[in-house]
Amino acid sequence: MQLTDKRNTWQMCISSSEWGLKQVYIMSKEKILIIEDEEDIQELLAYNLKKDGYDQLKITGSGEAGIEAVKRFMPDIVLLDLMLPGIDGLTVCRTLKSNVDTAAIPIIMLTAKGEETDIIVGLEMGADDYVVKPFSNKVLIARIKSVLRRAKNMQNEADNEVLKRGPLLINRTKREAMLNGTPFTLTYSEFEILFLLAKRAGWVFSRNQIVNQVKGDDYPVTERSIDVQIVGLRKKLGSAGDAIETVRGVGYRFKENFSDADLKSQSSKAATKFNH
Repeated sequence: MQLTDKRNTWQMCISSSEWGLKQVYIMSKEKILIIEDEEDIQELLAYNLKKDGYDQLKITGSGEAGIEAVKRFMPDIVLLDLMLPGIDGLTVCRTLKSNVDTAAIPIIMLTAKGEETDIIVGLEMGADDYVVKPFSNKVLIARIKSVLRRAKNMQNEADNEVLKRGPLLINRTKREAMLNGTPFTLTYSEFEILFLLAKRAGWVFSRNQIVNQVKGDDYPVTERSIDVQIVGLRKKLGSAGDAIETVRGVGYRFKENFSDADLKSQSSKAATKFNH
């Protein structure tokens, strides 16, 4: 297929009045909205998503059009460029996350290498993940699948105050935490941080975001104090402490798909190190 043919196919996909892809492809269940102003990236994203089975796509090239498209299209996930003409990506993110009808829609930010501050701000506004340009298509697809999976798990656990993450069991109602069936003591802040990270395993939280979620918006605390809390939490988790991962320059996350095998692996490494 020539590039012009591909472009025509994608244009059929993003048409607001007719969905030509229904006549050609078997549509995937998940709907993806791409808010990106660069045509080359639009085409690259559409081609690779379609190749991986994501055929229900809509593409817009500005923040204003993106916000309107979310309301009409109600996608399962949004790929959001931060550098947009008119309303920028952070404003789009803030608008979507402050609207009760769109707040639960996952957002993956597409960012440039020099936008570390914007990444942190976006995560604090509620964005679910980010990918730095130029990005690997395989990595992006993996991130999309991961975020969609987490969103589904969150929906299933929405009313569940008991979390099971491998050997770790957290009961928020009873404020109990157990590792391999053995309870261990946590301070109020440590418990809330652990529950927050574990409930959204794989999600990256900035330090300020952790403070706001655990203590409230007006709680006076420094980034250093969050680091100290994490250090203490990791010590109490022992060999499971590596489940809390540091994301350099951003914050922390709980390891996605943490399992008993991870715990055994860490114990084995510790034993080897001790023997040497």
